[in-house]
Amino acid sequence: MQPPFRIGIDIGGTFTDIVVVGAAGRLLAHKAPSTPEDRTIGVLDAIAGAARALGRDTETLLRDTDLLVHGSTVATNTLLEGKGARVGLLTTEGFRDTLEIRRGLRREVWDHRTPFPPPLVPRRLRLGIGERIGAAGEVLKPLDRESVVRAVEMLRAGGVEAIAICFLNSFRNPAHEQACRAVIQEIWPEIWISCSSDIAPIMGEYERSASVVANAYVGPRVAPYLRALEARLSGLGLRRPLLIVQSNGGALNVAEVAHQPVQMVLSGPAAGVGAIRYFGRDTGSSDLVSIEVGGTSCDVTLMRDGVVQMTDQLDVEGHCIAIPSVEIHTIGAGGGTVGHVDAGGMLQAGPHGAGARPGPAAYGLGGTQPTVTDAQLVLGRLAPGPYAGGALSLDRDKAVRAIEQHLAGPLGLTVEQAAAGLIRLVEQNIQHAVERVSIERGYDIRDFTLIAAGGAGPLHGAAVGRALGCAAVYVPRLAGVFCAFGMCNTDVRLDRVRSWYHRLDDEQPDLLEAAFREMEEQASAALARQGFAREAIRLERGLALRYPGQQWPVSIPSEEGLAVDVLRRGFEAAHQRLYGHFQPNGEIEALGLKVAARGHLPMAAPTLVDAEIQSWPEPLGRRPVWINDALGTVSTPIHDGRRLAPGDAVLGPAIIDEATTTLLVEGGQRLRVTAAGNYLIEPAQKDGAA
Repeated sequence: MQPPFRIGIDIGGTFTDIVVVGAAGRLLAHKAPSTPEDRTIGVLDAIAGAARALGRDTETLLRDTDLLVHGSTVATNTLLEGKGARVGLLTTEGFRDTLEIRRGLRREVWDHRTPFPPPLVPRRLRLGIGERIGAAGEVLKPLDRESVVRAVEMLRAGGVEAIAICFLNSFRNPAHEQACRAVIQEIWPEIWISCSSDIAPIMGEYERSASVVANAYVGPRVAPYLRALEARLSGLGLRRPLLIVQSNGGALNVAEVAHQPVQMVLSGPAAGVGAIRYFGRDTGSSDLVSIEVGGTSCDVTLMRDGVVQMTDQLDVEGHCIAIPSVEIHTIGAGGGTVGHVDAGGMLQAGPHGAGARPGPAAYGLGGTQPTVTDAQLVLGRLAPGPYAGGALSLDRDKAVRAIEQHLAGPLGLTVEQAAAGLIRLVEQNIQHAVERVSIERGYDIRDFTLIAAGGAGPLHGAAVGRALGCAAVYVPRLAGVFCAFGMCNTDVRLDRVRSWYHRLDDEQPDLLEAAFREMEEQASAALARQGFAREAIRLERGLALRYPGQQWPVSIPSEEGLAVDVLRRGFEAAHQRLYGHFQPNGEIEALGLKVAARGHLPMAAPTLVDAEIQSWPEPLGRRPVWINDALGTVSTPIHDGRRLAPGDAVLGPAIIDEATTTLLVEGGQRLRVTAAGNYLIEPAQKDGAA
């Protein structure tokens, strides 16, 4: 591998993954244990391990690196663990309870008893300010400077570490928020300040309040970590700015992200978009759905016609965050998911996980609860011994004891039956998660190829793909470092949104064009400041449309133009797919405009060779493996993935051992190595190979 290098680093719950890409497109993948107590240690350990594998030292590797992209769960974990800053919220007088009232909506409409999570700002730290902006952006009541000064003194006495500002209708006119920030900076210059008109300039008082509060909550925790990591890497030889993956799937430098760290809440999983796009050509399909199963969770992402689905609103454990984001559905289903028997005598999987330490019982690090990894080991799908370059070793006896004590014994089953039950339950949960982003959104899952990724995903991919009826199951060789590889194939991205409350009519196209051009100029100028030439900047437009009185708008792209009839067709098609109906010639309102600006970073395309089936390699050995309910435990061929090349094929049942993952091929399925050297699992009867 020759420089210059690209490096992607993804911090997961169990491992910190690193992928290094050389100038000619050759790859190196490496894993190091994550260090939750200090994430920087895990990052530097991963870089040092990769450097050793390349025969270099850390300083030389970083000095020869042109692009280093990092994805981290630090913002997400800060929210989930409740370890953010103490925040004070300044609102328009009379609206201090917007944050707690919410929308009154529940995930489960029949669940009226489960309480909402407490707001990130207690009521005593939510203070009203004398001011008022009207619905059209006019000033109804000037900002009362003295009320700001009094509120700041109260917040200072309350020990707040950050201040969030959200005034009524500031998305129309941000002047009062900006003036309030100026007053605060004058009397308390060191405090962290976030304005809703900067974070989420959209209609919806609750959404803006919740978003700006979340940004202020994670900011004082995330920004210092990012700046310290960049300084540490620069001191070790990195000459280029450190890039951070955002929730929108694109990257941005630390200086930009540090002002809006809430953009990182899906930092790690969103990087999978780069990998999905990279592997799309090799799969032979533009309709893809990926399951990225790691140690603690399963992230599901859908691509339709080559476009990854996006959303404008996230829900992180009951906290609303209104930012452009890759639409990722996450469930607690990973290798470290703990199985248990509930009070009713039913087997349950999760939601708790074993984490990196103590981890599954098989790790031998003190864990005693049975996990999915323990079940895979008991069933022969995983072999005992070292994994991840010796970073850990699996002990089958410890796994057997954990399942016997906590699952098999209480359920009156054999160890194998209990382990198989846990696997089936987790795979059902993954299946339902895929259905959530596909069938429930009006897509026919039978048209899609399932990408099974993550360290644990390829062991579940064959069964989940079969249950869903997917066209095929695709497994990248780099499945175990899927998101880290995606970071090496991402673009720099900026999103700009603007409230635009107008009814669609014949006068709108010219007005829309002028508004879009202004937003595009702003976004392009921001990318130009980061060194991108005009020809490297790609712009995408979108609109949020609805029928009058409809609560949730429908987002549509506008590549085909801004003519009213064109926008109507796009909206009606999307409405039909989502809700099963539309109103012919119904009145349509526009609520918002969106511009996504990408600074394109070229990436070497995968090397493709002739992949016609040429050989059926002999396995290296066999071992007893539980395949599924139909086959049970059978003597199963074991293949070394390093010996399989394009044109090779394997009939199931079979196990393929790879450097960062293990694949399971069920009976009646055929695996073939693709033109880019990855794996495609398809029903053997398609061409009569069985």
